[in-house]
Amino acid sequence: MLKTQLTEVERRIQAACKRAGRKREEVTLIAVSKTKPIEVLKEAYDLGVRIFGENKVQELTEKYEQLPSDIHWHMIGHLQTNKVKYIVDKAELIHSVDSLKLAETIEREAEKKNCIARILVEVNVAEEESKFGLKTSEVIPFVDKISKYPHINVCGLMTIAPFVENPEKNRPIFADLRKLSVDIRHKNVDNSNVSILSMGMTNDYEVAIEEGATMVRVGTGIFGARDYGMKM
Repeated sequence: MLKTQLTEVERRIQAACKRAGRKREEVTLIAVSKTKPIEVLKEAYDLGVRIFGENKVQELTEKYEQLPSDIHWHMIGHLQTNKVKYIVDKAELIHSVDSLKLAETIEREAEKKNCIARILVEVNVAEEESKFGLKTSEVIPFVDKISKYPHINVCGLMTIAPFVENPEKNRPIFADLRKLSVDIRHKNVDNSNVSILSMGMTNDYEVAIEEGATMVRVGTGIFGARDYGMKM
């Protein structure tokens, strides 16, 4: 089943790239493996998957220790400041930075570990009360501030669009995030290249690609429904 679903996701990504006149290599697929057991990740690894996204720090660190070292781990869930120290040198990219307090903690812990933390700024484009993230209007001042931290590299933006039956409804959300990234690039902020747009999940990643996503986060589309009773 996993091979079939992975093949189907790949087919859809290629088709979306073709519709948008983009090259397939412009889009990175992140296999969202939250709640999935080690055995399932090993199966995905054997099928060629090397980029996994986790929502919880404990899951990421436990899987990091048990799986091959050539895996690239992405922290895609909300990150609490007291958990930063556990993953700052393990996550290749932290997708969910949305406060000065969190950025300051990442800077401090990255300095201790003598590493550069690559991060994305989480933007709540739709301004949903149930979601984390900065308002669009807050992003440029925020990037200006945190780009001064020597152990943080602002690599781009991330958003979680509303869950909708018709993914076309999220097209304006993705378009707005892309426009925001262009505005930031025009400012030429030091220590920020904002080349990554992490947007689109199982329900809407094809529309996100058409609107410029460079990373899509697909979990259910690859692994099937989540198992919250999973024991590791």
